[in-house]
Amino acid sequence: MQDLNKKSKYILFSVTLLLLLNNISYSESIDEIKSKIDQTTNSKRQLEEEIIVLDKQLKDIGKETNTLQSAIKTVDATVKKNSLDIKLTENNIKGTELEIDRLSIEIDKKGQTIEENSGVMTQMIQETNRFDQMSFVELFLTYKDISDFWNESESILSVQKKLREKVSDTKNVREELKVSRTDTEVKKKQLISLRSELEDKKKVLEISKKEKASLLAETKNKESNYKKILADKVALKEAFDKELAQFESELKFAIDPKSIPSAGKGILNWPLDNVYITQKFGNTDFSKTAYASGFHSGVDFRASVGSKVKSSLTGIVKGIGNTDLVCPGASFGKWVLIEHNNGLSTLYAHLSLIKVSQGDKIYTGDVIGYSGNTGYSTGPHLHFGVYATDGIEISNYNFKSCSSANVKMPLLTKQGGYLDPLQYL
Repeated sequence: MQDLNKKSKYILFSVTLLLLLNNISYSESIDEIKSKIDQTTNSKRQLEEEIIVLDKQLKDIGKETNTLQSAIKTVDATVKKNSLDIKLTENNIKGTELEIDRLSIEIDKKGQTIEENSGVMTQMIQETNRFDQMSFVELFLTYKDISDFWNESESILSVQKKLREKVSDTKNVREELKVSRTDTEVKKKQLISLRSELEDKKKVLEISKKEKASLLAETKNKESNYKKILADKVALKEAFDKELAQFESELKFAIDPKSIPSAGKGILNWPLDNVYITQKFGNTDFSKTAYASGFHSGVDFRASVGSKVKSSLTGIVKGIGNTDLVCPGASFGKWVLIEHNNGLSTLYAHLSLIKVSQGDKIYTGDVIGYSGNTGYSTGPHLHFGVYATDGIEISNYNFKSCSSANVKMPLLTKQGGYLDPLQYL
């Protein structure tokens, strides 16, 4: 039994030493990764601060008189901001990859700990079983000195206590392992999303660069040319809007009020992370001079080119389009219409990039595109419209103002189809 005492102590010592060495190795690896994570966190903070500065510049430029130089400044600031957005997304990807590495080390460590604990517990059980197979009298008679007997008994009891502790520790490690694995799966999904977002940001950047090249090519860097382009654009918009107003005035049927939900806050979610309203719904001061009908059919939000635009509610993409393809600068530009199951449909217009397709099932908060400056727009923004589904459909309407071209866009089919978004947000 003295051999049992020595063996028990040897087992406990060996296990303690082995775990200590492993913890040192893992600790060094995790500390190195944590240091890199801290670096990416600091870089993220710096990039976010630079983006805030550029957002303020864009806001200030937007207040300036609409000149060629202010337009160029807007595009230049947008290109810089989009470039920073790309760097920020790349930084987030790096940080997420590091988090996955950290979690992988933790998983390996926990797996090895479980394996080691299982081996130790097996040996401990074998030793205590040998002890349990002998009767108390048999065990007592094997010792000449009673003090040796009590010392050996205490050693065996200590082994049994350690065994219970190992069993408890192993159960806890198994639970921690499950959490680490779940966290890793979440991070991997985030990584896939970030990589997709990075590709989107690169596309938006290219769009902004092309916009500047097009602006310089059209104007030949002359203010007089820019003014003429603006005047032509306004004239086209006025003719288009007048034609649209005439079409809507001839609608003979009205929507059934029972087909739409009662107004209430929170029925729809905000379509942008940062909300700043630049024009409200209805007969606003701006709409009275900007539109032939004097009526603004939605709400405008300030949004620099490349801002994420999100679905306000779960629904089906009823349609997407780009009015600039046949009638540049007259209407919505790039747009998305989503039909919801509560009698409402939502419109997202003047986008730079569309991320969805007709028929897609979209959930609340999903990114459906990125804000832009397409269609008739006096500056980058998001036009958000809410319609009674019963009073709206996507049509190819022949507009004389657009050289009698068929323009694909959402059109009212019944009076009262326009609804105030702020009554539902």
